[in-house]
Amino acid sequence: MELRDIEIFLTLADLLHFGRIAERLFVSVVRVSQAIKKQERGIGAELFYRDSRNVRLTPAGEQLRKDLTPTYRGLQESMERAKLAAQGKTGVLRIGMIPANAHDLRRYWETFRTRHPQWGLRLRHAPFVEPFAGLRRGDIDMLVTWLPIHEPDLIVGPTMFAERRVLAVSVDHELAGRSSASVEMLGDFQVARGKPIPDYWAESYTPWHTPRGNIIERSAEIENVDDIFTLISAGEIVNVFPVHVSRYWNRPDMDWLPIPDMAALDYGLAWRGETENDMIRAFAQVVRDLGPL
Repeated sequence: MELRDIEIFLTLADLLHFGRIAERLFVSVVRVSQAIKKQERGIGAELFYRDSRNVRLTPAGEQLRKDLTPTYRGLQESMERAKLAAQGKTGVLRIGMIPANAHDLRRYWETFRTRHPQWGLRLRHAPFVEPFAGLRRGDIDMLVTWLPIHEPDLIVGPTMFAERRVLAVSVDHELAGRSSASVEMLGDFQVARGKPIPDYWAESYTPWHTPRGNIIERSAEIENVDDIFTLISAGEIVNVFPVHVSRYWNRPDMDWLPIPDMAALDYGLAWRGETENDMIRAFAQVVRDLGPL
């Protein structure tokens, strides 16, 4: 199995969507399909159940994913270490970003690189579904995430920024065109629900009840932001976001309403206590020295 085919298989096993994997890896859907069929012929079994609506791993696919993941990760890390050695660097700090505003935070990245030229810095998107899994698997060293975090194995570092919230609605929605929304209004509509995420963490993003005690209903479980946008555009849900999302994902099919009575959402750093090292401590110190945005 070629390295590129391994990458295609593992990415599809993660995303379970042929279109999104093609976008992420910059390949055609046909190339993805060909790679999977080639692997299935070589193994003699289907790796994915697929129909017009769903893609799921078969038992053979689950086993292959389990076996290939550490091998592929080891190959990636070996190549990364070789590249770093060629550049005279001794390590790389891997930071996962749940928010989409990495550009806004560039002063932290630039200061770290200036202070510590012996280390590399790699920024990656981190999903909000199973938000702390990447830290626990060792895929990333630090996570930029909304707060609070109450996980016994994780250390919460300094705050990087805080943002007010906006409500995203379809341009055809009954709330579209208003100058603002309120938390109480959320009780009249469904919002997105991502699973699995801790309940306390979900509540800090969108409360379970309005100020008058009405339940804020959650939709069927979703897996990524694209699914949320699809449901908003169709008018099936409304959804709360930090305000930077309205800048980075400005869409013609959605309207963004400020929510003045919803508190700002804090974002900060987290990392595993048992993996703390000099690079992690150095980046946390950069954030403390510069302070929040």
